[in-house]
Amino acid sequence: MPYVLLAAAIAAEVAGTTAMKYSDGFSRLWPSLATVVGYLVAFGLLARTLKSMSVGTAYAIWAGVGTAAVAVIGMAFLGESASTVKLAGVALVIGGVVLLNLGGAH
Repeated sequence: MPYVLLAAAIAAEVAGTTAMKYSDGFSRLWPSLATVVGYLVAFGLLARTLKSMSVGTAYAIWAGVGTAAVAVIGMAFLGESASTVKLAGVALVIGGVVLLNLGGAH
């Protein structure tokens, strides 16, 4: 169950970050509200996750997967460049998260 909560927290954080891109510096109402709601939901779910998962593991997964997802969204949908170096960086972040989990995250 903690991984399901963590996945939902990551999804909410990624949605909030993506909405922030569209908020135009918090000058547009609806994207700004979506940003705030996304982060409130994300932190609430992360707090629930931390009841049953170590903070180091949860935060590493949260930060790594969230960063990789936002980078991929930027490249796929927001017109950001998709260089070999960026794609390798995303792969390394994901690899790091996998290694943390294989290294005794339980």
